[in-house]
Amino acid sequence: MAGRPTKLNENARFRALRLLERKPNVSQRELAEEIGISVGSANYVVRALIEKGLVKVANFKAAEDKRRYSYILTPKGLAEKAALTGRFLVRRVEEYEALREEIEELRSEDRLRSGEGSEASSVDEGGGR
Repeated sequence: MAGRPTKLNENARFRALRLLERKPNVSQRELAEEIGISVGSANYVVRALIEKGLVKVANFKAAEDKRRYSYILTPKGLAEKAALTGRFLVRRVEEYEALREEIEELRSEDRLRSGEGSEASSVDEGGGR
């Protein structure tokens, strides 16, 4: 994941932090499935979050499999999640606005084509009589 664009890394970190806050006992496989990345990428993201001090790891005591972990967001992790949330929202609103404009342009083009098509057919019909 090191060679991927920053937005993708940021997006994966954001989604991982959100999920880990909601489901601290999630496995890396489940994390990968839920945020749409490979298990190896999920491992990379989780390790990076731990190294940056954003997440701490504890053994999940209630699990039968004692290799299971619980991921807890640190105060620094909560602050990072808040900052990432703000940037994520800005990006999504920009994407939404761009899509809205593109949809409106397509609708306008479609209306023009529909209008031209009906005018052409009535001219053809009228001219043929």
